[in-house]
Amino acid sequence: MKKLWTPMMLLFVLLVSACGSQTADYKGNNNGEAGRNTGTASENTGTPDSNKGAGTITYQSESGPVEVPANPQRVIVLSSFAGNVMALNVNLVGVDSWSKMNPRFADKFKDVEEVSDESLEKIIELEPDLIIGLSNINNISKLQEIAPTVTFTYGKVDYLTQHLEIGKLLNKENEAQAWIDDFKQRAHQAGEDIKAKIGADATVSVIENFDKQIYVFGDNWGRGTEILYQEMKLGMPEKVKEMALKDGYYALSLEVLPEYAGDYLIFSKNPDTDNSFQETDTYKNMPAVKNGHVFEANAKEFYFNDPLTLDFQLDFFIEHFLNK
Repeated sequence: MKKLWTPMMLLFVLLVSACGSQTADYKGNNNGEAGRNTGTASENTGTPDSNKGAGTITYQSESGPVEVPANPQRVIVLSSFAGNVMALNVNLVGVDSWSKMNPRFADKFKDVEEVSDESLEKIIELEPDLIIGLSNINNISKLQEIAPTVTFTYGKVDYLTQHLEIGKLLNKENEAQAWIDDFKQRAHQAGEDIKAKIGADATVSVIENFDKQIYVFGDNWGRGTEILYQEMKLGMPEKVKEMALKDGYYALSLEVLPEYAGDYLIFSKNPDTDNSFQETDTYKNMPAVKNGHVFEANAKEFYFNDPLTLDFQLDFFIEHFLNK
């Protein structure tokens, strides 16, 4: 199986999905259940330290306590979490390349610099007061000399707990929790409406074509998978469960794609990739294609599992499944 460069991948984003220099080796501990991730919010308490001044809090990160601004003004995100920070109305001055190329973020990131874990001089020039990234970014010790640096291991906690942790880091835990509660309610209701329309036994697959390779996704790799499978509880084809749940994704050939295709197909489509497989008889003869049950999304908008992308994905599913 090939390794997929994907964001967080997002995320996902998060991937879900490479962010900057990150690769798809970030895998969640997935056994097919929504609550399967080993990390919990209690591991990262992120509560203000009363012994600190009004200008800082102590965030309990994976690698230990980190003193961070209580009200950060110039944040750099090196991988995956730009949408989480933006959703909490915290100012960004630098983001990773995958976030920068997201069409939905284009206006907001017009004056935001593209950075990576290797562009240290540019990062210094941006004068960040907080740097956020994934745990295996390069140059962590050098970044820590520039500004407080906090990293997260992809998949250690589930995607909503991840947003809550970023809320704690940014001293906006209440705002993060409020969004999570509202999102879960909206996603659950949409799932009930969709199952009532397509049938409780209908199955859904999520695919993507990347670098001449077709991928199918499990339930925690961005592209709306968290919503479809974890929140809405829609059906996943047995073959997808067998091959994609453990690692989050699975590379397959066109010839076997029909074995992985559900009654409905979400196609996270890269516009700058060869998608000629859609012209083949193998693809055209799949029931989902024949029945008009293929919903195409722009992959660059669909990679991640941050709140802004999740809201967009949820609206996308409501629109396409329910014709709203």
